[in-house]
This record gives sequence, structure tokens and C-alpha cells, in this order.
Amino acid sequence: MSDLLPVEEAQARLLALRDPLTSENIALSYALDRYISEDVRAKRDQPAAPISAMDGYAIRFADLPGPWTIVGDIAAGTTPQRAVGAGEAMRIFTGAILPDGADTILIQEDTTTDGNILTLSRNGPDTCRRHVRARSGDFASGARLLEAGTRLTPGAIAAAAMGGAGSLNVGGRPRVAILTTGDELVPPGHPLAPGQIPDSNGVMLAAMLAAEPARISMPLNARDDRDLLSSILKDLACHHDVIVTVGGASVGDHDHVRGALEDAGGRIDFWKIAMRPGKPLLAGTVGDAVLLGLPGNPSSAFVTATLFLLPLVRHLAGASAPLPPIHQAPLAAPLAAGDSRRDYLRARLVGGRLTPFVTQDSGQTFPLIAANALIIREIGAQPRAVGDIADYIAIA
Repeated sequence: MSDLLPVEEAQARLLALRDPLTSENIALSYALDRYISEDVRAKRDQPAAPISAMDGYAIRFADLPGPWTIVGDIAAGTTPQRAVGAGEAMRIFTGAILPDGADTILIQEDTTTDGNILTLSRNGPDTCRRHVRARSGDFASGARLLEAGTRLTPGAIAAAAMGGAGSLNVGGRPRVAILTTGDELVPPGHPLAPGQIPDSNGVMLAAMLAAEPARISMPLNARDDRDLLSSILKDLACHHDVIVTVGGASVGDHDHVRGALEDAGGRIDFWKIAMRPGKPLLAGTVGDAVLLGLPGNPSSAFVTATLFLLPLVRHLAGASAPLPPIHQAPLAAPLAAGDSRRDYLRARLVGGRLTPFVTQDSGQTFPLIAANALIIREIGAQPRAVGDIADYIAIA
């Protein structure tokens, strides 16, 4: 097995095949799940002035326990028209600017009013500046809100907007073609002749890519014909950044991806990885497109897509950390020793504990329904007991 490439080296070589795409400027409303291409810094203080965190009354803490004379009101989005003096209060609403002179908010649940006279009905605030949000308490002008390469979540978009941005520079959206291979494959839902199976891998990969900033050419299928496959690869390379093939990358008589890639003028960068499932992974280039050849067994395709396809798309889209993060949790069942390949074991994380599935057959799809983790068992790993800590990758 010494000719098999380590997973980390294969990932690094794959990502090095092409630089990230050119960035573009887009409105915040279209920025979800894109990767920002430069740091985002605040253009303003937030809040821009001390504001109330509650509906109530702006007072001077020194005037407790009251009573007070109500001298006005302040709504969010307005400017106080006067200061608050000794023994005075001003009705204030959440988000409104604190008037000069006031330093504390008396919440309305703690008060009663009689005309313009305000009194305490319960215990008032115990500290000065209670229920007051300080100027720049969220962030100050010039603060770095987001780092280049960060994925834009709803919260990140909200922070960018609050910081004064209306648009952002983000990485491009890779164009990805999914090409399944095999005479036995039939589109899902179509009648099956003897020996045929539904093409589950194509729709699975499309679903995995749906959450990524990619433009997907929905699954195509090619017969086990080297000349036909070569022609398809040439055509796809003209219009795509990534071509992901499924099946046909092994050593069988009907595995034509490697030969077709070479016939199309492409180049193989590496083939065969020291991992299980997914050993016959292939990567190369054809034209300006990166070709990633995944194995055809469903679990193998799922695991290799998690470790290679999704990171490649994220890299091209500008992610600073495209590889899946590795977590740790105790085992709820023992693990046997490792061998000459790194294993990615389908497993279930429940209550913070990992249970590997009894069957790890790469041809089965049913275990993928329940799997939410891939346990990583290193090459030559010692047997692991219940309670031992294991590395894992979270999966959907």
C-alpha cells in the first residue's frame, strides 16, 4: 500500500490545482453562504450613542428611589430634545438615545404613574447604567467585523449591515458539472431493467453542493464508452471550473475515466488514496477545469465528496479554511485496530457519544440516512475501548 497517497497530501494537491476564482461585489441580500474576499471593517460605532435596552424611563441613578416628574418621551430613531435634570424622568423606548443627564433606565414594569408623576412600584435598578447599552458596546468604527475567507452566515450579514456595508466583495461561484458513469445507471424514478440501478450518486452530490456557493449543472450520465466520455469531458471543460465524475475511476475493464481524461488532453495529478472507503479517487485537470473522479459506491462517493469535492468548491469560492473541521467525542462502542488505510467510519453522534455502525459496506445507502458523523481511524491505530476519545467529522 506504499503507493497510496495520504489523505492530507491528496487534499493539498487537489486544492493547488487551481487558484480561487476572481471576486465580485454583490448586495448583502444575495451574499448568504458566499466567502468574503477581504476583511470587513465597521464604518460606524454601534450603538452610535448610549441607548436604552428596555422600554421604561430614563433617570439619574442618584435620584433613586424617586419620585420623578415626567418631562417628555423619546422613541427609537428620534433625538432627545432636552436633558434630564434632578428629579426628572423621560419616557423612553427600546433603542432610543439616552438623553443628556440620564444614566439609568427604570423599566416600566417597576413603575406606576399618576399624571406626570412617576413612582417605584417594585425594586428599582441596583446599579448605575442599568439597562443602558453603551456607545460602541457592540463594536467601534474601524473594528474588524469579518475576516477574509469567512463564510457569510445570516449573523455575519447582519453584522456587516450594522457596520455600514450595503455590499461586499466575495469570491466567485464555481461552475460544477456532475457526471455519473455506468451503463447500469437509470435516472431516479424510471423503470429498471434487469441489472440496472437508480442513479443515486448524481442527486446525492447535487444535494451536497446545494448549500455551497456553486452553480451546478444537474447530474449527467455517460455510458461506459471511452470515446464518448472523452468528448463529454472536452465539452464540459469549456464551461465549468470543476468536473466531478462518479464511477469509472478504478481498474475494471469498464472504468474509462482515466483514459478518457488523457484522450481529452487532460492530465492526471494523482490516483489512489490511503483511505477507506474511497481508495480509487482520481484528480487532474482538463483545460482550465479541475477533474475529480469519485468512486461509484454510494458511501465511497459520499465520504470522498465530503473530504475532497466540498473543500475544492469552497477553496475556489474563496474560503480561508475549506477542509472539514475535526471534532472529538468519546466512543459509545469499541473500535477494532486500524490497518494500512485510514478509515472514515459512518457513525451516529447521540448525547455527545459516538457509535460506529456495525456495517461499513461502501455499497449501502441506507446507513447514510442515520449517519451524522465520520469517525476517523488512523492507519495502524490501536483498538479503542468505550469511553476513549475519537476524532470525527460532522456530516449532515
